[in-house]
This record gives sequence, structure tokens and C-alpha cells, in this order.
Amino acid sequence: MNENEIAKVIVDAAFKVHVRLGPGLLESVYEAVLAYELGKRGLTVTRQQPIPIVYEGVHLELGFRADLIVEDKVIIELKSVEAVHPVHKKQLLTYLTIANKRLGLLINFGACLIKDGISRVVNKL
Repeated sequence: MNENEIAKVIVDAAFKVHVRLGPGLLESVYEAVLAYELGKRGLTVTRQQPIPIVYEGVHLELGFRADLIVEDKVIIELKSVEAVHPVHKKQLLTYLTIANKRLGLLINFGACLIKDGISRVVNKL
């Protein structure tokens, strides 16, 4: 599967999770349930994967932790907030660059309608 095909499955799974659970729960709850839902759909999901930073040739393990990485191709950054801010999208783009991935989805389960809470962020896609 390519990144766009994976993203389509992720969006469908996020919709299902949001309809069943609604907005307002902790981010960690949505992370666990979405990972479970994607696994049921046959996708490989890694939770809280550390992504190191290489700075001036030095490998620093204190980079960041990706909420979810699906099929080792798509990073999902989860939020459960009233509003997503531009800094959240910039943060995901930085994660994509550091991890050398091309597509990320910023999913805000705090949105009343999940379609309003999903943003696509691309890195050289």
C-alpha cells in the first residue's frame, strides 16, 4: 500500500472511533483505540516510537516520540483539543522531515465533527 491508500484507511478508522467514543477523552485513549482499529484492518501500527535526531553527525536519542506510525510510512499525530493551531501542523512537518517520511495526519479527536479535525501534512510527497 502507498501512503495515500494507508491514509484512506486511517481516516475511515478515525471516523469510526470518533462516532463510537465522541470527543473529549484523553489523547492516550484515542491512541490505543485507533491503533487497535487499524490493527483489525490488517495494518502494522507502532505506538510511541522514538525517533532520534541526527545533529552534526551525532545521533541523539532524545528526538521525539511519534504517537502512531502506520506501515512504517505514515505518521499520525493525535490531539484531543478544542482547536488545532498552526504550530501543531509545523510540529508534524518537522517530525516527518526528521523521520524521513512523506505523509502525516494530524487528527484532533476534540473536534465536534471528525472531518473538521483531520489535516494532511506532506513532506515532499
